[in-house]
Amino acid sequence: MPRDFAQLSKFLSKYLRHAPHELGLTLQAGGWVSVDDLLASSAKIGFPITYDDLATCVETNDKQRFAFDDTGDLIRANQGHSVTVDLQLEEQPPPLELFHGTVARFLDAIFAEGLKKGRRHHVHLSRDEATARKVGARRGVPIILQVDSGAMSAAGFRFFQSANGVWLTDVVPAEYLSRLE
Repeated sequence: MPRDFAQLSKFLSKYLRHAPHELGLTLQAGGWVSVDDLLASSAKIGFPITYDDLATCVETNDKQRFAFDDTGDLIRANQGHSVTVDLQLEEQPPPLELFHGTVARFLDAIFAEGLKKGRRHHVHLSRDEATARKVGARRGVPIILQVDSGAMSAAGFRFFQSANGVWLTDVVPAEYLSRLE
């Protein structure tokens, strides 16, 4: 029977980003876990995964949420963790502007308090408007916010880029945000 890769991606997101302990997994430095341990633990809870299905999911995931290490023996979620993990990301200077997709019901809070990381480790920002639009559309009619990341960087805010190109920072104060029309 063909694998439902959307279901597999959700499974991996849950256990590699939010609940590795529920599978008996411990995230190593960088957020890595042993592929063999993941496959064995998944089978034990009645969700068997083949290495080939795992590889296909990693390679074809449109958001590139997951990555293998160079050996193919370890796997991780690239970002979006709610559990404590050091992804070993290096600080990088951001482009002058970045984008964030949201919906109208959050605008008042965003313009009052800025963008906060919530339960995640970082605020997630997109390099382009199209990606931000897709992110915002997951919750309704998207609204795109422009982030003056160049000014933030000059003011001492730190930025990181995950393996799949998502820009990460701890917070975006409201004064660095503007709504694109």
